[in-house]
Amino acid sequence: MNKLINLYKKISLIRIIEEEISSRYHEGKMRCPVHLSIGQEACAVGVCENLKKTDRAYSTHRCHAHYIAKGGNLKKMIAEIYGKKTGCCSGRGGSMHLFDDSVGMVASVPIVSSSIPLAAGDALSIKYKKQKNIAVAFFGDGSIEEGIFYETLNFAIIKKLPILFVCENNQYSIMTHIKERQPKKFINKINKLYDIDTYHCDGNKVDLVYKQSKKAIDKIKKYGNPGIIFLNTYRYKEHCGPGEDLHLGYRSKKEFNYWKKKDPLEYCKKLILKKFKNKKKTLLKIDDENAKKCKEAFIFAEKSAFPKKIEINSNIYSK
Repeated sequence: MNKLINLYKKISLIRIIEEEISSRYHEGKMRCPVHLSIGQEACAVGVCENLKKTDRAYSTHRCHAHYIAKGGNLKKMIAEIYGKKTGCCSGRGGSMHLFDDSVGMVASVPIVSSSIPLAAGDALSIKYKKQKNIAVAFFGDGSIEEGIFYETLNFAIIKKLPILFVCENNQYSIMTHIKERQPKKFINKINKLYDIDTYHCDGNKVDLVYKQSKKAIDKIKKYGNPGIIFLNTYRYKEHCGPGEDLHLGYRSKKEFNYWKKKDPLEYCKKLILKKFKNKKKTLLKIDDENAKKCKEAFIFAEKSAFPKKIEINSNIYSK
């Protein structure tokens, strides 16, 4: 029961935080692009619940969920999106450059697939140092079409690196469906191309994501060989931005509603209430506590100072 409750806590927190970002974005105080994970929170939560602080996570432009699921400092995250000095990157990076090394959230890189080789390099370091932790590379289905994905996969297999590749297949690369970009069911054939432990899972069912990723992570930590997991999911908001985009016509209302019925937050809630019927008040309390955390984070960001002009050139290695 405690495990399911913990999973719900994180999914709920991500949903509440991102919905607040969406509702406040029009105020013009968040002067950076935002890529929201509303609808696909279970992927990050299910995987990260199996990771220790010492395990090293690398994310993408859509990094809020990974950062929160890995235990990143919430106030620093919102302050970063506001461009404030108290942000995790001192206001320099914005939404797409979140990290919190204290919990193993090493980096978020907006360039498609860039997190993949970084995680592999870290995994190589882990192996040389004979450490017991692993590296995790989160990426979207669009990365399957990038050469660096295959180069890194090849390198990780040959070198037997302790790394888990996590593909969150939300069906779209910006506005183009996966069926228009890849051969039929190509993702399901990766294990036939490469000798790597491969797992497939409904990415909206957090209990299944948790179980499958646990199996993968435990095996990587035991034997040192890489693994890859594909999670089918769906984002509700526009590719980049806080709004809705069904009016653009690249996806249908029917498709959208199909995935809404598979909502990860509602699924987790129903799962808990089905097994533990007396937990309705517990879930409401969790939502209230998360709403409070959210409010506190935004107040902190609003009150924080911007970096001073004199600090612009600090920690800059090239101009």
